[in-house]
Amino acid sequence: MAKNRSHSSDGPSTRQLRVGELIRRTLSDVLARGDIHDPDLNRYSITVGEVRVSPDLKIATAFVVPLGGKGQDDVLELLDRNRGELRRIVSKNLTLKHSPELRFRLDDTFDRMDDTRRMFEQDDVRRDVES
Repeated sequence: MAKNRSHSSDGPSTRQLRVGELIRRTLSDVLARGDIHDPDLNRYSITVGEVRVSPDLKIATAFVVPLGGKGQDDVLELLDRNRGELRRIVSKNLTLKHSPELRFRLDDTFDRMDDTRRMFEQDDVRRDVES
């Protein structure tokens, strides 16, 4: 019997994870090679940290960050402007019935890691952790 994956607490399905990783690799390669016909976008070195795909595989949210963290708003605007071309390129690498809609968000993972590291360096927190 198939496992019911409709509960959000179960996390993403294997298929969602596989499709998300394929989209992440494709976007990373395309952006690294400068395959998009937009010189403004090609000026940036963009890291695609993660892609989360909705359960129905119709929406893919890519978490991105420009190298050095500079120009974040510009990068999001440029990616949105080139969303159609990026979607066409991604769809060539997928064997899905429908190509997912691409959405772009800033990846704040590194910022959160820095905040956590700073928190653990505080004397009162270090004292609590060591005891």
